[in-house]
Amino acid sequence: MKYCRRFLCIVSLLFLLSNNLSAQNAAAIKGKLVDSVSSSPLAFATVQVFDKEQKKLVNGNLVSESGEFSIDLPFGTYYAIIEFTGYSSFTTAQFVLSSKNPNRDFGIIRLASKTTVLQGVVVQAEKSYMQFSLDKKIFNVGKDLANAGGSASDVLTNIPSVSVDPEGTVKLRGSDNVRILIDGKPSGLVSIKGGGGLQQLPASLIERVEIITNPSARYEAEGNAGIINIILKKDNRQGFNGSVEIITGYPTNLGAATNFNYRHKKINFFINYGIAYRNQPGEGRLYQEVYSPDTTFILQQKNESVLKGLNNNIRGGLDYYFTEKSILTASYLFRRSDATRTMDIRYEDYFNDLSKLNNTITRSQYEEEQEPNSEYSLNYKRTFGSKDHELTAAAKYIDNWESSTQLFTQHYFDANGIQDVSKSILQQSLNDEYEKQWLFQLDYVKPIGKDGKFETGIRSSFRDMINDYVVSEKNAAGEFVPLPNLDNVFIYDENIHAVYGILGNKAKKLSYQAGLRAEWTDVKTTLEKTKEINPRSYFNFFPSAHFTFDLPKENALQVSYSRRVRRPFYNDLSPFMTFSDARNFSSGNPDLDPEFSNVGEISHIKYFDKGTISSGLYYRNTKGRIDRIRRVDSAGNSTTRPENLLSEKAWGAEFTGAWTLTSWWKLDASLNFFHADIDGSNILKTYKASTYSWFARQTSRFSLPHNIEIQTRGNYEAPQKTAQGKRKSLYYLDFTASKDVFKGKGTANINVLDVFNTRKARTISEGDNFYTESNSQPRRRQINFTLSYRIRQSKPAPKKLEGEEGQ
Repeated sequence: MKYCRRFLCIVSLLFLLSNNLSAQNAAAIKGKLVDSVSSSPLAFATVQVFDKEQKKLVNGNLVSESGEFSIDLPFGTYYAIIEFTGYSSFTTAQFVLSSKNPNRDFGIIRLASKTTVLQGVVVQAEKSYMQFSLDKKIFNVGKDLANAGGSASDVLTNIPSVSVDPEGTVKLRGSDNVRILIDGKPSGLVSIKGGGGLQQLPASLIERVEIITNPSARYEAEGNAGIINIILKKDNRQGFNGSVEIITGYPTNLGAATNFNYRHKKINFFINYGIAYRNQPGEGRLYQEVYSPDTTFILQQKNESVLKGLNNNIRGGLDYYFTEKSILTASYLFRRSDATRTMDIRYEDYFNDLSKLNNTITRSQYEEEQEPNSEYSLNYKRTFGSKDHELTAAAKYIDNWESSTQLFTQHYFDANGIQDVSKSILQQSLNDEYEKQWLFQLDYVKPIGKDGKFETGIRSSFRDMINDYVVSEKNAAGEFVPLPNLDNVFIYDENIHAVYGILGNKAKKLSYQAGLRAEWTDVKTTLEKTKEINPRSYFNFFPSAHFTFDLPKENALQVSYSRRVRRPFYNDLSPFMTFSDARNFSSGNPDLDPEFSNVGEISHIKYFDKGTISSGLYYRNTKGRIDRIRRVDSAGNSTTRPENLLSEKAWGAEFTGAWTLTSWWKLDASLNFFHADIDGSNILKTYKASTYSWFARQTSRFSLPHNIEIQTRGNYEAPQKTAQGKRKSLYYLDFTASKDVFKGKGTANINVLDVFNTRKARTISEGDNFYTESNSQPRRRQINFTLSYRIRQSKPAPKKLEGEEGQ
């Protein structure tokens, strides 16, 4: 309750401040800003109003997501300047506000993107890398030189607030409880493998990434830390345009990608294709002590692995414009991954100290894996006469399949290095996974009065997943016999239905919206051969509230609250053990419960002439936090599986900024500092941690003569305590250089990811009877060379524009 009282006090004070600021203004201007070609709103552009005589900034504001702006002013004579990165600025004619004419409506103002004409080819200026708004941040990843030749996982690594550990786990503000969407919808890319599946999507197919840290009720409630929405490339300009890219790198990284669009009158075709072959070496080390009353058993383990993968991605579709207000979009995405993995593990067992070797065991893994994935999407959008009045409908079908065959060979050697053939082991693992999912969604937005808006929608998803799994061992007769408890079929059925409503309005300087989302979840897991059935059904409400305050001098402030959930997913619940490592096993937990969080946030944006600063304070109170707990038995074998802890209470501060220091030097930086209290005393009394940690990222981009650009990026993640120990610091540096070629129609790019080869995951875990320290690097330093060629055949936009003033 004390946090609620504090929250209400803050809102009340800000409301009073807003009213006092508004009382000083007696007049106002308004208008709508759109792209001159597509007529799409230019959200978050800046509008500045200057005094005619003194040439001094009087007030300013940001354009809303719908492209509209409104600014309160005292009586006087003014002119306004409207700016948006990548577009030509627009200066209004002089206007007068008085008691007789207190309001001025500029109607629709069309901005043209800056263009360069190169031998009949029109190359549009790129949008800025970062675009800020209060409820989300947009990152136009094509502007980031370091993404060339990489994957979707590399793209996320380069985004402020987001971190990707060496194992591929994606975190937002330090939490791995984040929802990842593709084009605003769930995708088979992240269904079975989670964030690790993003390594199979080429970065060249991605247009932008949206980070939503405290979503409203219109978004699904999944993801306590927020939502990461990856938008794939698609254009809708008239004519033909596209790009071609080829990639080579070391360790082996060979690939190519194409993006093409063609729009003629009512039909817009788009197709993207990417192919990549990668050879990814990795390594890891582990040191472990297991304690008994009279002996300490010591294990030193070393892993070396190579992952070779061929990935194909193709996405195509069309937009059909019944009218400019009625659009039907159909698309299809096919992805196939074929991979082989080899891993060699060496175990050395000691008694009491490292001078007393007892034995050595070697284990080799060879795996072949195929993973085809198909996604079918149908979307319809209908806009009506009044602004923001629209209806959208979507249907999606996902058909995902993965097949894995693994062979394990193990040999035993005594302290003198002599092999004991009788202890040799040959095992094989067969694993087939299937996923089919249907998604239906309907959303409706209706304006109410002058500034009000009502939103509502429904959503249903039906997901069925099957995992047919068996591990067998070769016996003396030469037959493979299934091992106990490692031969079963795991069936996961999930149905989620949701309905939501949001009501918003504006009172002078204060905009507000309140929403409520209701979700019913029905999950059933079944172990077919042992007839173990675990049904779960629950109904929950998820309220949200957002208050936005428009402050003078291009400042804006937002206070928000939402309730979120993390449901145990397929991999969290599957009881099958990984078997590649004979000493360290991991699995899911069929008895896992969902975790729920209450999230509050205060965000601020300040626009300057040469940059932008975004800051925020956030608080997250989580009940039933899901964390992976490691246990070690007396023989030194460990099992790791997710468990529900009692709680986690976390708060933090985040700062993100972009600045143009000079015409040749641009930089952006982000800093996130957070504190967490973790309570896992329901599992073991000592599983409690209070930790402070932070992570920072800084990027500098230098524009040199002869169209050469250089970019450097440094990353640092400070040590962090966990329920069982701590995660050590993580740090690395990336370097990129690019040059325009083919008379400006192409770009040659070379980047070095992890220049000093320091990106390693280092952890310490402790329990009553063990101490474990691990160091892993699944991916080493990567050097890529990328050559791209751009094709644009649309007409240049007019150089001079006039505002289309309302009547």
